[in-house]
This record gives sequence, C-alpha cells and structure tokens, in this order.
Amino acid sequence: MSAAPRRSSRARKRPPSRQASRRLALQALYQWQLAGHEAQELITQFLADEEMNRADVAFFEALVRGCLADISGLQARISPYLDRPVEQLDPLEHGLLLLAAQELRDHPETPWRVVIKEAVGLALQFGAEQSHTYINGVLDKLARELRPVETAQTQ
Repeated sequence: MSAAPRRSSRARKRPPSRQASRRLALQALYQWQLAGHEAQELITQFLADEEMNRADVAFFEALVRGCLADISGLQARISPYLDRPVEQLDPLEHGLLLLAAQELRDHPETPWRVVIKEAVGLALQFGAEQSHTYINGVLDKLARELRPVETAQTQ
C-alpha cells in the first residue's frame, strides 16, 4: 500500500482573501481622497500590486467601483451617525466608513458583523488611537438601518 504523495505547503494555493481585498480597497480610497484618481485608474494601479495575488480581485473591484460610483449616496447614509461633518473626517476614517457602508448596502452575502469586524481591524491597524471605537459605533448604527432583519436576529 503506497501513501499518497505529500504536497508541499508552498504548493498549496490559498483561496482569494476578501480581507486583503478590503485592505487594498481602503488604500485605493485613501489615494482617491488625496489625489482624486478615477476608479479604473486606481484599479489598474492596484492590480499591479504584488499583494493583489492574495486578494479576491473581483471583490476588490466591486468595492472600489461601488464606493466611487455613489460617494454622495454613501455619505448620506453615514452622515446621520457622525458627530461632525463628513468633510472633517480623517481620510482613513472616511475611507473605512465608505467602504463598510458600501459593503453593508451592496453585499448581503457578507454578514454585518464581519463587515464591522473587518473595518474595526483596519482602523486598529492603520487608524488613529481611538478611531476603531468611532468606526464601530457608526457602523453598528448603520448596520441596524441597512440590515434590520439580520441585526435583529443576532441581538
């Protein structure tokens, strides 16, 4: 009886990561705020990034295109839950809130708690000292508005 050949751990291909997609989309939105590039220009630039090999490319593109196609609609969604005007948000917080709002609104396949957890994780990684608590509070209220049935089931 012969044993099946073992695959090298390096030979295994990881599934595309939505987490990496969110991180790259956040970076693209940050760059958009600073330089004002169009969605396709940002996407093309980020597709050349080596880290994109780990990301779910289609999800990354959907996030970036979805955010940039409806900035005013997304800002209108988050504005009631902010303690200051959108224009006064830190660019990272602004990008995170746009990204998570778009995912909550347009990607019901992602549980609302996952959207918030990922946004808080990115805020902890890249944001100011207490930005993660601010992001969490705003998104928790927004999730209850955008996904009332789903959030009611988990309370």
